[in-house]
Order: sequence, then structure tokens, then C-alpha cells
Amino acid sequence: MKIAMANDHAGTALKNAIKVYLESEGHEVKDFGTYDEESCDLSDFVYPAALAVAKGECDRGVFVDGVGYGSAMIANKLSGIYAVVCQDPFCAQLARQHNDSNVLCLGGKIIGGAIAMEIVKTWMHTDPLTAEKYQRRIKKVQAINDKHCVPVK
Repeated sequence: MKIAMANDHAGTALKNAIKVYLESEGHEVKDFGTYDEESCDLSDFVYPAALAVAKGECDRGVFVDGVGYGSAMIANKLSGIYAVVCQDPFCAQLARQHNDSNVLCLGGKIIGGAIAMEIVKTWMHTDPLTAEKYQRRIKKVQAINDKHCVPVK
């Protein structure tokens, strides 16, 4: 799987650790930066990474900023992006099972490396539930996306 990664200065260390894990699992990682801890603007990195997911150039995205919400807000502006903020593995499991999320956002200032790795592992290894009620709900959210969001070109 090809994974887009992005971060701001508060997420550099955690992103780098997650990147090593994803590559060890055989995933190809496209790192959109930033690459250091100098103050920067999150949207400069998350927007192009989310765009790569929206265009199908990457299968999923993992973004790390201070608390995760900035990344999710930016990413969710794009059609076809279903970004979630997770602070524990249970939420990561449900975000995939019930919502088929394609972007995971984490808060480098909120959670430590060990819990972040468990969140990523859970999110990467969980598939959407196939029961009709879950698929119906996922399709309803996709229909809202299709109705109100401009397709990415």
C-alpha cells in the first residue's frame, strides 16, 4: 500500500517513527514533510499529502501535528477524504470498521510514541465491516461528499 505522510514541526519525531514502522511492514511511504522541528504552517504539508490520497496517487494518509485536529480539518476539505483523529486503538478500529476512513490524524503533543504505534497498527490492519448496515452508512457519507464536494482533478 502507498501511504502519504505529512506533519508540522510538532509531529516530526512521531511521523519519522511511524514511517519506519510502515516501511518495515512493506508499505511505500511518500513523505510530504516537514522534515525538521522549525516552526511551519501545517497546510503547506497536509494539503499536498491529502491531495495525493484524494487523487488516488496514495491509498491512505497518516498525518501528525500537535493535536491532530488541524490535519483533519485541512484534509477533510478535499472530496474523497475521510480523515479521523484517533487517540486510542479502539477509536482507530471503529474509524476503519464503521467509517472506512482513509486518513489517520494523530496529535504528537497528545499521545506518546507507544500508543501512537498501536493506533497506527490497528488502523492499518482493520478493514471496514461488510454488514449491510455499515455499508449503507458508509455509502450515505460518500453520497454527501459527492453532492457537496468538488471532485479533485
